Parts: sequence; structure tokens; C-alpha cells
Amino acid sequence: MTDPAAAAWHRLAETSVLLDGFHALKHALRFGAEVPLAVTTDREAALTLAAELAPDVRDTLDALLTEVPENTYRSFVPRPHPTAVAALAVRPAREANLQKLAHTPRSAPVIVLDNPRNLGNAGAVIRLAAGFGATGVVTTGTLDPWHPTVVRAGAGLHYATAVERLTIDELPSGPVFALDPEGDDIRSLKLPDDAVLAFGSERSGLSTELRARTDHLVSLPMRPQVSSYNLATSVAMTLYHWSTSTAAPL
Repeated sequence: MTDPAAAAWHRLAETSVLLDGFHALKHALRFGAEVPLAVTTDREAALTLAAELAPDVRDTLDALLTEVPENTYRSFVPRPHPTAVAALAVRPAREANLQKLAHTPRSAPVIVLDNPRNLGNAGAVIRLAAGFGATGVVTTGTLDPWHPTVVRAGAGLHYATAVERLTIDELPSGPVFALDPEGDDIRSLKLPDDAVLAFGSERSGLSTELRARTDHLVSLPMRPQVSSYNLATSVAMTLYHWSTSTAAPL
């Protein structure tokens, strides 16, 4: 007999977002994700974890979680998570995300990752953007910001901000501040709430197309002979600088 949970998983998997691990599921639920299916190898352990770390979603998880055998769970995920929890969620409508990104006036910047290459870095940036209350994260190029590895690295916080892939021509309105070693020291600038904060590829920096769209080149303080920061570190420093001069609450 076919396991009902396995049958449902395989029916939904192609069109759903994989939430890999307890923390991704917790965050997605907190920010309104529609989750039609969630599984675990140990309901009691998962609910105990929820009671300790996320009591606000414990009852929701109690109603949602289905216990499955370990081999069934392992067939659902590319790399088993230590919490042995996985779920499938509905991806937010693109049109709704585009409306959020385009809405003005904005109370928080939009982050643009220009042709990023590393899935883990992209996820870490989305997690940062959610934490700082950024309006959204936009990627250009070929990287899918909803790839399962990005969602895992973002701990499910894609649902806390607007995440989309766009072309340079489709970027939201607002003054573009692009990070570049030759730019003005960020400490001398105030970043406005409606800023579009752009970060170049880990390998090649800003594209020619984005440079042409840029209003201000900005640099981060860096000790001589240190070549660069990690992408997520650069985003964190820039968002922190913005947050110290804004009146907008998180």
C-alpha cells in the first residue's frame, strides 16, 4: 500500500517550496506561508523542540506534522536535516512580490544581488534582509533565489521579505547605491529608506549594466591588503549602516 504522506509529497513537490528543517518551517509559518504538508520522523521530538524554541507555532505544528518512517523522510530531501523535519510550502505569487517591491514610498531598502553565484551566500543575504526588515531581495542573472539550497540557507525567511529574480531593467525605482572599492566611504553617507542597495557578483563584481544604472558608488571600510569581504558580510555591514540612521522600526 502506498504511504498517503509519500503520495501527497510526490504530488506537491514539483510546484512547492521545500522547507528543509525545523527552523525553516518555523519561520515560514510565522510569516504566513501556506504549508499543505509537513513531515517528521519523530513528532514528539519535533513538538518538544517547538515548545522550547517556538511556542508561538507549537499548536500549528501539532495539527500539521505527520510522522513518517526515516527512509520515507530521507527520500524527500537531498540532505537530511538534523531536526528530521521537512515541509512543502506554496511559493508567494510573483505578482504580489512585484507589487511589494514597486510600492512607494518605501520604509526600507531593496537589496540587489547582481548575478550572484553562490546559493548559500544568497540564502544568507535573504536571512539578513528579513532580520533588518528590508523590503526585498532581488537577484539578477541565472541563480534561482528560490532554489532549495537558498531556502535552506535562508532558514525559511523568504516568506518574511519579497524575493524575486529580475533583469536590470526591471529593478524597483529608487536611488541605486552600489558597493565598489572605488566608491565613497559609506561612513560619510546616509542611505535613504528608498535606496536600492546593489552588490556585485562574488567573482566579477558589478556588471556593466548595473554600473550604468547606479547613482552612487559606495565602499566599505577595509584594512589595506585585505581584498574583499564575503557577500553576506558586505550586505550586513551596509544594512547596519542604514539602520543606524533610520527612524523606521524593524
